[in-house]
Amino acid sequence: MLLAQNTFTKALKAGDKQIGLWISLANNFAAEVVAPAGYNWALIDMEHSPNDYFSVLGQLQAFSNYSTVPIVRVEWNDAVAVKRLLDLGAPGLLFPMIQTVEEAQRAVAATRYPPHGVRGVSGSTRANKFGRVKDYTARIEEETAVLLQVETRAAVEQAEAISQVDGVSGIFFGPADIAADIGKLGKPMDAEVWGLIKPVAKRLIAQGVPVGTLVLDPAFAAELLAEGFTFVACGSDTSILSRGADLLLSQVEGATT
Repeated sequence: MLLAQNTFTKALKAGDKQIGLWISLANNFAAEVVAPAGYNWALIDMEHSPNDYFSVLGQLQAFSNYSTVPIVRVEWNDAVAVKRLLDLGAPGLLFPMIQTVEEAQRAVAATRYPPHGVRGVSGSTRANKFGRVKDYTARIEEETAVLLQVETRAAVEQAEAISQVDGVSGIFFGPADIAADIGKLGKPMDAEVWGLIKPVAKRLIAQGVPVGTLVLDPAFAAELLAEGFTFVACGSDTSILSRGADLLLSQVEGATT
């Protein structure tokens, strides 16, 4: 048995547009509701949700029958957490709050076996189908998506240098934290936020670096993709549920008044 190709990683390298969805409900049944929708990728969030390793495992299993590639946002740039998630079979990882080239190098190293990194070796994991994938150690590094999230003004200013670290698959801009960092807390769509992001993103795109983000406005997501962003999440499971619940209630209340 040979290692399957990661279609998301392949798409990033080819510059093919990838539409994503944020997954925060921390439940495999909820993940299975959205898995057949046809998104190119989904982000299983461990940083800002109650996910643990078992809930992530269940969600990876839910997505395994569909074409959507599940990427996991690890809680922090921690080699032990990275090792466990890769052993669970995560096809890619998003690292939050990368500030420097050194932090980027540490993130990449956590995804690599020695001598190129520090990932511990296990012969029987879900990732290698319990020892059945014979070329796993030879090919997993090229197939795993390593995405680095820049979330402050200082990190945005370092984004070009961070992107050049060998093994980085793409740079992800976090508008909510960037907004907070520049005094615009709660205003991720503020013009000043995107005035900071877009020029740097444009330079990265010109250099062939895949660039991504999360926005909750589908029209703006489409605009970013048209401008050269490669991977953009256009919403989240929690926002879909909350907005749908609010809309339904308002419609019923409106019909009864």
